[in-house]
Amino acid sequence: MSAGYGGYGGGFALIVVLFILLIIIGASYGGYGGYGY
Repeated sequence: MSAGYGGYGGGFALIVVLFILLIIIGASYGGYGGYGY
């Protein structure tokens, strides 16, 4: 099991991935200052 997500229980990694996707999507919609909000 060398996935790397087991140490954090998967939840932490999932939150990080969602946060990064949110930044990328927000940057594409509202420029690099709005973050989609």
